Amino acid sequence: MKIVVDAMGGDYAPKAVVEGVVMAVKECNVQITLIGLSGLIEAELSKFEDWAEFPIEIVHAEDVVEMHEAPSKVLRSKKKSSIKVGLDLVKSGHASAFVSAGNTGAVLAFATFTLRLLKGVDRPAIAIQLPTLKGYSILLDAGANVDCKSVQLFQFGIMGHSFSKYIHGKV
Repeated sequence: MKIVVDAMGGDYAPKAVVEGVVMAVKECNVQITLIGLSGLIEAELSKFEDWAEFPIEIVHAEDVVEMHEAPSKVLRSKKKSSIKVGLDLVKSGHASAFVSAGNTGAVLAFATFTLRLLKGVDRPAIAIQLPTLKGYSILLDAGANVDCKSVQLFQFGIMGHSFSKYIHGKV
């Protein structure tokens, strides 16, 4: 599986993100594309002697979205951000997933405009997998929306069902 990771998102980025990515490629059968300020990413990767052997690709993105920035402003002013560039790679088929620990509102806004919503869905939702005794349960929404109508909760259920069916092959 190919996963795009926003190297500039979250606390202590890119250091913490790069460390997590290196752990992931050592333990899992994944290919990672790190998006962000390539010089900073390379500096962090160079701390690992064998990093060139890892299935890690670096794609430069010149803009960084800060945690305090309003999503509406970011959509207009940071079209070369690690978030937007990463989501464009998913849209083009370069990767199957995008991961960011950055500005949640900006990720959801860019995802909505870049990847679009499913037909019949009013809002995006954050999905998380919760471990259970029999595998995993999918929880939607884990933080994107604070004021949902009942129809939107129903839509989240449909999306969770589809996610579980596609990712785990069961519902």
